[in-house]
Amino acid sequence: MLKQIVFSITLLITLGIFTYSAIRYIGFFRFTRKGFPVRDPGRRLGIMMKVAFGQTKIFRFPFVGLLHAMVFWGFCVILIGSIEMVIDGVSGSEKSLAFLGFFYKIIIGSGDVFGLLIAIAILIFLGRRLFLHLKRFSGIEMKRVSHIDANIALSLILLLMITLLGMNTFYVLSVKLYTPYGGELPAGITHCPADAVLGFYPVSDFFSGILIKSMYPREALILHEAFWWSHILLIFLFANILPYSKHFHVFMSVPNVFLSRLEPLGKLTTMESVTREVRIMLDPAASDAATITESSVQRFGARDAEDVCWKNYLDSLACTECGRCTSVCPANITGKRLSPRKIMMDLRARMKEKGPVMIRKGKDFSDGKSLIRDYISEEELWACTTCNACSMECPVNINHPGLILDMRRYLVMEEGSAPGLLKAMFTNIENNGAPWQFSAEDRMLWANDIELGTKRETVVLN
Repeated sequence: MLKQIVFSITLLITLGIFTYSAIRYIGFFRFTRKGFPVRDPGRRLGIMMKVAFGQTKIFRFPFVGLLHAMVFWGFCVILIGSIEMVIDGVSGSEKSLAFLGFFYKIIIGSGDVFGLLIAIAILIFLGRRLFLHLKRFSGIEMKRVSHIDANIALSLILLLMITLLGMNTFYVLSVKLYTPYGGELPAGITHCPADAVLGFYPVSDFFSGILIKSMYPREALILHEAFWWSHILLIFLFANILPYSKHFHVFMSVPNVFLSRLEPLGKLTTMESVTREVRIMLDPAASDAATITESSVQRFGARDAEDVCWKNYLDSLACTECGRCTSVCPANITGKRLSPRKIMMDLRARMKEKGPVMIRKGKDFSDGKSLIRDYISEEELWACTTCNACSMECPVNINHPGLILDMRRYLVMEEGSAPGLLKAMFTNIENNGAPWQFSAEDRMLWANDIELGTKRETVVLN
């Protein structure tokens, strides 16, 4: 009973902190712009199963991709065991999902194997980060705190796997040690079942076989209890650290992939407010008072975090900071300042800075700073070629060019700010109806005195 009370209090505290974090992020989303349509759920489900659960995009690098996929798939399987631990902790039962029979053995056995595989994969990931110094993990946006954040998250995952294997090993060991004695337990110890091992533990059974000759029954029970509490408390800690870590993508990547953009990446989205005004200009009779009133646009494009679409902000939260986008960006490869990863990280950082104050003082609050220039320079924005290589490479289907395009729109439509060559092109289009500095009357002058024809006939254009 005492264990149930302590566990229930711990669970309530964990859920309370997590709820606070969730409400905080929901508050940030309320400041963002609407307008991203969510339709065709069947197609979205297919993309989610292929990209998020199938992990197809990360297999461009087969070895590392396989390791990451195993970590993801392993967490999906181990999650079921974690749910069982919560049920056991609240109800005071033992192996509460064992009634599932053969399916239970498959799940528990898979989780036991994945526990070892994930631990090995995390050790490799830590080694790559600490000793190999890969270029993809560097950049002006990757400050020391980013590397510390990644190392802490990987270390916590490693501890989760160690405690999981320890819990399973000493559970199996305690059953093996007590079963021959008819299930007689020491005074005060009631956690160990006396009949048989519930579930299937291929890895832990091997470890328990190594330890069985050097372990007393009471020690096995105490160690099982210690690893059980260590594992569940690490789960609670990890769940509440994630919303403030780069590993928040553990929660956000699957929803972000489900909400992926369905249109071809090369298709640039238009601004509905501008489209509506153009239609009214072309056909005034088709407009009505309601349509005109509706077109109350506060800002063209995006200047600050609250101007971006809610999907852009979701993209920033789902960003894994893996750097795959930046590594294939032609602007970055040729020495330009643009880093698609930095764009997403800057949006997330800006909302983290301004969002809490806007919650207290309202959306109109201004701290004299903005996403453009204070976080992202104009040089970075205009370096983008909108080739969409970053979006193609991103393992969670982030649409970087969409956000960059919105910030460009603000610069051009609100500030009239653009590189000199673009301004000249805009002026030519306005005056001449074409990007070149020639009037419409002179458009065909280039063809004068060009001879076209065959051996039989020659035509001279005058």
